[in-house]
Amino acid sequence: MQTVSLALFWHQHQPYYPDDVAGVNPMPWVRLHATKDYLGMPLHLAEVPEFHCTINLVPSLLEQLEAYTKGASDTHLDLSRRPADGLDEPSALALLDSFFMAFADTMIKPHERYSELYHLRSSWCDSAQTALHRFRPRDLRDLQVWSNLAWVHPLVFEKDPELAEFKRKGRCYTEEDKEWLLARQMDLLGLVVPLHRALAEGGQIELTTTPYYHPIMPLLLDRSSAREAMPDVNLPRFRGGRPEDVDFHVRAAVESHAARFGERPRGMWPSEGSVAQAVIPHLARQGIEWIATDEEILGCSTGGMVGRDGRGHVRRPDLLYRPWKVAESGHELAIVFRDHSMSDQIGFHYQRGSGHAAADDFLGKVHRIGDACRDQRSTLVTVALDGENCWEYYPDGGVSFLRSLYQGAARDPRLNPTKVGSFLREHPPTDRLSRLFAGSWISHNFAIWIGHPEDNRAWDALDRARGFLETEQAAGRHDQAALDRAWREIHIAQGSDWFWWYGDDHSSALDALFDDLFRKHLRNVYALLSHDPPGDLYTPISRAAAGRPTHDPPKSFSTVRVDGRASYFEWIDAARHECAGERGTMAMASRGLLESVWFGFDSERLLIRLDAQGGSAAERLTEADRVRIGFVDPPEREIVVVEPSAPRPTAYLNHAGHAIANGATVAAATGQILELALPFRRLDLAPGDPIRFYVEVLRDQASLDRAPREGILELQTPSADFERINWQV
Repeated sequence: MQTVSLALFWHQHQPYYPDDVAGVNPMPWVRLHATKDYLGMPLHLAEVPEFHCTINLVPSLLEQLEAYTKGASDTHLDLSRRPADGLDEPSALALLDSFFMAFADTMIKPHERYSELYHLRSSWCDSAQTALHRFRPRDLRDLQVWSNLAWVHPLVFEKDPELAEFKRKGRCYTEEDKEWLLARQMDLLGLVVPLHRALAEGGQIELTTTPYYHPIMPLLLDRSSAREAMPDVNLPRFRGGRPEDVDFHVRAAVESHAARFGERPRGMWPSEGSVAQAVIPHLARQGIEWIATDEEILGCSTGGMVGRDGRGHVRRPDLLYRPWKVAESGHELAIVFRDHSMSDQIGFHYQRGSGHAAADDFLGKVHRIGDACRDQRSTLVTVALDGENCWEYYPDGGVSFLRSLYQGAARDPRLNPTKVGSFLREHPPTDRLSRLFAGSWISHNFAIWIGHPEDNRAWDALDRARGFLETEQAAGRHDQAALDRAWREIHIAQGSDWFWWYGDDHSSALDALFDDLFRKHLRNVYALLSHDPPGDLYTPISRAAAGRPTHDPPKSFSTVRVDGRASYFEWIDAARHECAGERGTMAMASRGLLESVWFGFDSERLLIRLDAQGGSAAERLTEADRVRIGFVDPPEREIVVVEPSAPRPTAYLNHAGHAIANGATVAAATGQILELALPFRRLDLAPGDPIRFYVEVLRDQASLDRAPREGILELQTPSADFERINWQV
C-alpha cells in the first residue's frame, strides 16, 4: 500500500502597520491575531506530536510581535487601557466604531455579554453618536474587555484556568480586571516565537520565511513581467525593475529568521505565491533551497498540461503531486505546487459544516489523490493557505476541524504528514521546468497589484519617492542614519498589502486607513530628509477612500483685522474645516487641541484662523511651543508661529529653510482665536495658483495635533475680480 505524503503549509502574515516616524500604530491585527491564531496554531500541533507540517512566518509580522513584547502599543490597545469612566466623547465614539471589528456570528454572538453590547450598539442601523447615550461606563468597560478577550484562542482557555475563570465572569469587569487581562495578553504574545522555535527544534515543524516586507518580487524585478499573464495590462510610468530591492528583502528575511530561530531557512513562501523565472537567482544566492506556489503556475509553466476538467478533477495528477526543479543562470531551486481546490476548501468552505465531517472529507480527498497517483514512486499533496484569516469564520475557531484533521492524519496508515523540506531531502525532484511562469497564487497573474489606475498611481508615487531618495543619497547631504530610515520607509511601502486594497478587487472599512498609511510611509521619506513631500501624497489614491471634501471654498473676500478676537462677520465668507468631523476610526480617538480651521483671503493676503478645543486659543495653546502651517503648494514653504499662546506671537515664513524676518511678512495675534495673515506676494502666488496646506501644533518637535488629520486644505489664489465672478455665478 502506497503512502501519500501530506504537506500542510500555513502562511502567517501581517503587513507592517506602525508609522515609526510618528510613533503610532493605527491597527491592532498583529496583537489580536497573535493571541488567537499565531498562538493557537502551534498549540494545536503540540497536541499531536506525530503530525508534521510547515509554517511560514513573515519577518514584518515577527518584528511587530517582538516590538509588543518590548512595550509597543497600538491605538486599539491605547483605547482599551483608558479608564471607561473617564472617556471623553471622541474616545467613546471611537470605541463604538472600532471595538466590534470581528465576524459577529462566530466571535461576538456566541459570547452573551459581547452579543448584548453588540445589540445595544445596533451597529446595523445607528450611528455611534446615536448609540452612545445607551452605554454606561460599565458597558464601555465590558466592551474594552470583550474586544480583546474574544480574540483569545479557545485552546488558551483550556490550558489557562485563571483566564478561563476570567472569561466565565462575563460582565461587570473592573478597571483592575481589565488591566490584568491586558497584561496577560502581553504574556501570551511573548509565547508565540518561543513556541514555534521549540516545535521546530523538536523536529515537528519546518519554519520558512517570506521576503521581509512581503513585496511582489517579480514586479519589483520588472513591472513588465505582469504582461506574461496579462498582455494588454496598463503599466505604471516606470516599467523597469529594482533587483537590489529584491536582494534586500530576501537577505533581510533570511538574516531575521536566523537571528530568531537559530538557523537559516531552507524554504520560502514568496509573497502571494508570486514567482517568475528571474526570481530564482535572487533566492538561491541567499541559501533558499525550495519555494512553493500555486498549481495554476504549474499549468502555465507546462503549456497547460496540468489543469482541471469541467468537474474540477486534475488533469495529469502525476505532474501536480510531485516536486520540480527550476533553474536560471546557474542557480537551481526545488519547487512544489499547492492543490488550489483543497487549499480553498479549508480557507472558504469547511467552515459551513461540522469540523469532524470536514476533516473526514479532506482526508478522503487525499486518499483519492493517492489512488490516482498509485503508479508513481512518491506522491506529495501540498496544501498551502493563510494560517490566520479563515478561523474566525469557523463556529469554534476551527478547533474541531484541526483536531480531527491532525489526529486523523496521524493515525491514518496511508498518510504521511510531512514537512516540505523533509520530503524534498528524501525525494529530490528529478523533473525540470524549462521556464517558470510569472504569476501569483491568485488567478496566476498580478492583476490585484498592478494595472488598475489606482495601483499604477501608487507604483508611480513609490518610484518617485525612491528616485528622490537615490538623488539625495548621491548628493551626500544627509547622515547615514537618516538615509537608513528613509530606505526603511521605501521598503515598507513596497509591501504587497498596500496595493491589495487599491483598485476594485478588494475593499474594507479600513480602505482609507490603508491608503493613508501607504502615502504616509512615502511622505516620511521626504520628511526624514528635510523636504516637503509632493502635494499628491496628501490626496487619497483610492477613490473609495477619498470621501467627500471636508470644506467648501471661500465664498467672498474676508475683511479681517488680525487681533485674536472671534468676530463672526469677519470670517463669515471664509472656508471652515471642522476637526471633530474627522472622527470615525480608532486612529482618530484623541480629542486634540484644534476645534476648527478657518481660511480665506482678501485681495492681497491669505488669512488663517485657528479655534481651540475646549477653551480659548490663548489658554489651550500654552500646551504647545509652535504652530506650523506646512504648505504643499507652493512647495518648500512654511509659516512658523513661536509661543503661539502669546498675544502677539512671533511668526515668520520659511522658504526652503531660510527664514524671512517677522513683522510685515506674517501678522499674528492670539486671544479667543489665533489669527494669521500673509501677503500672497510673499508666497510667489499669482491668481489661479493652488494653495494647499495643513496645520500642526507642536511641542518639542512632537505633533500634538494636526488638521486635517488626513489630507490637506485647499483653495485657489483669487483674482482681483473674484467677488464679481462669484456674484455672477
